[in-house]
Amino acid sequence: QVQLVESGGGLVQAGGSLRLSCAVSGGTFSSHTMGWFRQVTGKEREFVAAISSSGDSTYYADSVKGRFTISRDNAKNTVYLQMNSLKPEDTAVYYCARRRLGPTQVTMERDYGYWGQGTQVTVSS
Repeated sequence: QVQLVESGGGLVQAGGSLRLSCAVSGGTFSSHTMGWFRQVTGKEREFVAAISSSGDSTYYADSVKGRFTISRDNAKNTVYLQMNSLKPEDTAVYYCARRRLGPTQVTMERDYGYWGQGTQVTVSS
């Protein structure tokens, strides 16, 4: 059984930084693209960033490009999201997810088969 557990969320002032971690157990971590999504209450979940199975390719939403960095450690079955220069509009619950194999879209929520429980990030102004 595949399980994803996020950690590292919290309250930070605007301009500050946080590092989210997502530990994955079960399955073959190194075979899958991993992604981060976020959701504000009452809104749809949105794509934030993704990283290919090898870590060679990364993808970012325009809203976080240049401020967030996704990385992974396949030896530790863990994916990270370093968030710098945080803004109040980054406030959301952040989820990590494992993308399905096959011809799927990196940015599409429906193409991710396993999800963590989420971690709250709150950025105060």
